[in-house]
Amino acid sequence: MTEELSKISPWQLCVAPMIDVTDRHCRFFHRLLAPKARLYTEMITTTALEYGDLSRHLDFDLSEQPVALQLGGCDPIELARCAKLGEKWGFNEINLNCGCPSERVQKGEFGARLMRQPNLVADAVKAMQDAVSIPVTVKHRLGLDYDESIDLVSDFVRALYDTGCRVFIAHARNAVLAGLSPRDNREVPPLRYQDAALIKAQFPEATVVLNGGLVDVEGCQQALRTFDGVMLGRAAWHNPGILSDLSVALQNVTERPDQDTVIERYARYCDDQINRGVPLRVLARPLLGFMQGVPGSRYWRQSLSDQKTLSSDDVAVLLRAWQNLKNYVNPAFKNA
Repeated sequence: MTEELSKISPWQLCVAPMIDVTDRHCRFFHRLLAPKARLYTEMITTTALEYGDLSRHLDFDLSEQPVALQLGGCDPIELARCAKLGEKWGFNEINLNCGCPSERVQKGEFGARLMRQPNLVADAVKAMQDAVSIPVTVKHRLGLDYDESIDLVSDFVRALYDTGCRVFIAHARNAVLAGLSPRDNREVPPLRYQDAALIKAQFPEATVVLNGGLVDVEGCQQALRTFDGVMLGRAAWHNPGILSDLSVALQNVTERPDQDTVIERYARYCDDQINRGVPLRVLARPLLGFMQGVPGSRYWRQSLSDQKTLSSDDVAVLLRAWQNLKNYVNPAFKNA
């Protein structure tokens, strides 16, 4: 399936799928900061969807849209069934993970290992395309282990491009399959932006989104001179405010959202989720980096990390931490 793209790509600003990070609560919070960003679920395996609790894995708030479901798996039939579930659940995109280097993923013969099997991935993409009417996209690395030849990724993208796949999210590092942890794989292999740019040059009609090492507005703007979009990972987790800064810089919105309004809206969401049985300690996690770089940020993190206080499961804990930050720790916020 080929999707006709508008002049400004729907993938211009994306938040990466991150295991144990981009759950539905984090995505709701990120949507408050970036109204037009494209959000991604954590990687969800086909096994989890075939045999697990669908609501637990697939439920999301409609305000999160556009939101993509990232799948992990290698069997075309299973992937097609799970893609169909994702479309039925209301997701706007199905993304196949071909970049995760974790041991668990490797044992399942998917993730980054799939880059060595472009024909199998092409079959999987085609099966998903036939099963759904929404875009099927692929997130991949630029190579495996320490081979920095562009041939592997070029052949990989070509096989998928020939199926009609037109959106590729390139993590601009190799994946080292032995000897490096997932965290090290995000930091140790060198960034290869020039090689990612070569992929865009080879496939000019494709939408190529750059991922990896993007931590500030200037770097993202520079990347967008070459690529159709940028995808932020840990930067969005450690400093969520960058999503608002980028939204303004890219003219997606005219001004940053009012911080009081963001907290008030998220507090209302938390209150509803607490009534559904979600612990406040889970709901507070996306907020920890919200005041990054602001005087009082340490107090803010401590207030929302105190397990004894959070165990009350009372949203007043969040509102009180915000008010204390404004009134006592950082008086400049009094009239914010």
